[in-house]
Amino acid sequence: MTVLKDKDGESEKQRDAGLAGGHPGTDPAHEPLLAPVVTHSLEVVGSLREYIRTLGARLKNGESGMLPVLTALVLIAIIFQVENTKYLSAGDVVNILAYASIYVMFGMAETFALLLSEIDLSIAAVGFVGAMVMTELMTYPNDWPWWAAVIVAVGVAAAIGAVQGVIITRLRIPSFVVTLAGYLGWYGFLIFITDLDKSALGGVLEIPSSNPIWGIVSKQMSPAAGWIVWAAAVALFGVYTWARDARRRSQRLSAPPPSISALVILGVAAVGAVLVWVCNINRGVGVVSEKGVPYFVPVVAVIVAAWTILCGRSRFGRYVYAIGANPEAARRAGVNVARIRTAAFVMCSVTACFAGIIYASREGSMSITVTTGGFTLLGVAAAVIGGTSLFGGRGKPAYAVAGGLTVAALYWGLYLLGVSADGTYMAIAVMLVAAAAVDTLVRRRGSTSAV
Repeated sequence: MTVLKDKDGESEKQRDAGLAGGHPGTDPAHEPLLAPVVTHSLEVVGSLREYIRTLGARLKNGESGMLPVLTALVLIAIIFQVENTKYLSAGDVVNILAYASIYVMFGMAETFALLLSEIDLSIAAVGFVGAMVMTELMTYPNDWPWWAAVIVAVGVAAAIGAVQGVIITRLRIPSFVVTLAGYLGWYGFLIFITDLDKSALGGVLEIPSSNPIWGIVSKQMSPAAGWIVWAAAVALFGVYTWARDARRRSQRLSAPPPSISALVILGVAAVGAVLVWVCNINRGVGVVSEKGVPYFVPVVAVIVAAWTILCGRSRFGRYVYAIGANPEAARRAGVNVARIRTAAFVMCSVTACFAGIIYASREGSMSITVTTGGFTLLGVAAAVIGGTSLFGGRGKPAYAVAGGLTVAALYWGLYLLGVSADGTYMAIAVMLVAAAAVDTLVRRRGSTSAV
């Protein structure tokens, strides 16, 4: 078979692969695939001054990343701390993190759909179905080990995601319609399986306090264990980041100078140290001592790290970005678009199941009265506010961390000020519209700059 090549010896298939995978030498986790290529972002910088100049060029061309939401998070913390001096107390910070953990997980679930320029409105219903299956298996009369119950719950959620993904990709029904039907249908299934259990009084299944799942949110590690985990996490992150940047510099790919790599590692270490220090402050009442990093913090951190690596360093992740930015170019490059889209919806449901498990741990039970619609929309808000594009091809699972923290910080601050639920939802709505507006303006500005 004859392979057509251009004057530089590059085949047509290689050019298509380059389009689907981004500009040669770029990192799909950092560069929007099939988006207009910004020359400055591809330079191999060798000094701090060059890096700052390159960063300025990227910001000018609309590649702001998490900067807007992090700025908003700092402003929210300052405003509410001024209004209520207890806002940043150890107890309130842990409460914010507990709320944020659920929003972050649902936000990461939604990210997999948004990267494809799709949406999944069933994440909360599917997540809570998985959590209810887990709770049913762990409690009397089944009494399964917690780990086996979790595996089955995740498997159920994955199967649901696969079914919805196949319907979307094979029957070509819009994801909005399929997942909206899933939201209604799986919530009905949640009620159905609960009604089958006669021990679920009022549709509520209690998780025994002796169960490890119950302790994910309600229990914490010792202060010493928190510092050990922090040191291990910083060491792993430092080695990974330094080795990655050094390898990219040696290959003459886009990478920050060593000074920036060191600053990033030190910055992450400092943020983690502050978090551990705050959590180790006694937040108990009276003679009851309660201090230490809650177990949900490392659990969420591990999932965020795993999903970030999956999206940024795997073939699956590169294909997701490529399809979200330009599905036709990805198809021409040989990507099995239907299979990748289906797998992405499976990841939506699996991540949502982890969110449901954390919710069940926080409540100590599962109930049919859970507001699936509210959590779905807050998950979408966390992803979009964090910086994931509504138009596909740009964003990271880690963006949902910033988005979830911002939603939780705003929610808790308004709660402390005595603002009612209607005012809280309206405030989150304003923030969501603002984030969507920023996303639209950034994309428009980037497209204009590339012309």
